[in-house]
Amino acid sequence: MHFERHGSGTPLLLVHGLGSSLRTWDPIMPALTAGREVTAVDLPGFGNTPPLIGPVTIGTLTDTVERFIESEGLQDTALVGSSMGARIVLELARRGHPGSTVSLDPGGFWTDRQRLIFGTSITASVALVRAIQPALPFLTGTAIGRSALLAQFSAKPWQLDPGLVLTELQGFASSPGLDEARRSLIEGPTQQGAPAGSLSGNVVIGWGRRDRVTFPSQAATAQQRFPDATFHWFEESGHFPHWDQPAETARLILDSTS
Repeated sequence: MHFERHGSGTPLLLVHGLGSSLRTWDPIMPALTAGREVTAVDLPGFGNTPPLIGPVTIGTLTDTVERFIESEGLQDTALVGSSMGARIVLELARRGHPGSTVSLDPGGFWTDRQRLIFGTSITASVALVRAIQPALPFLTGTAIGRSALLAQFSAKPWQLDPGLVLTELQGFASSPGLDEARRSLIEGPTQQGAPAGSLSGNVVIGWGRRDRVTFPSQAATAQQRFPDATFHWFEESGHFPHWDQPAETARLILDSTS
């Protein structure tokens, strides 16, 4: 997998979400690299990493991250994930990864109705963004455009950096792994849990109170399936706390993985 590594100190591994890339972490990267060695990856089929050969599922993507951890000698590293990446790092924790884990607004804890809503809304969002790609540089350059395009994902989209938003939305069209990964999220199994006492490392699950992708009500299911996890609520955040509340997110990561 393509990756970037910055800083020095206790290692962190960052895993992005659906349609994204390692650039999604830019708002918090300076705070993290001030005292940590941070490795951010592009998942297969996203960013600059070629797609998988064979089925693309949460399981196979997790397998790939697990192999990367082994190949880079990061067996004890702390893991941080967002959205689909948050589900991947939770799965690694469930499998026995010994390092600390911070999972930000993970998928996989929905009811059947919530899964249907997610599938319908995210499919429509992808189709829209692909259709308007030529207009994206202009639209993302205006507060009104960012608000319209990212209302589902951010509590305050008009405040986001235009370059960050443009890169993210261009990934919806340029990521060859997006459609298969999206189908896996919609049609695949929900996230398995880890019984009390079975986790090898500390797990923190963060959730935005204003998340319109993985609804806050799903946190109760996550707590049932991961009873040893600690929960943190971002009061003024949507689906991406590292965008909406970068200082609070960086502080949570650093405090939880020290």
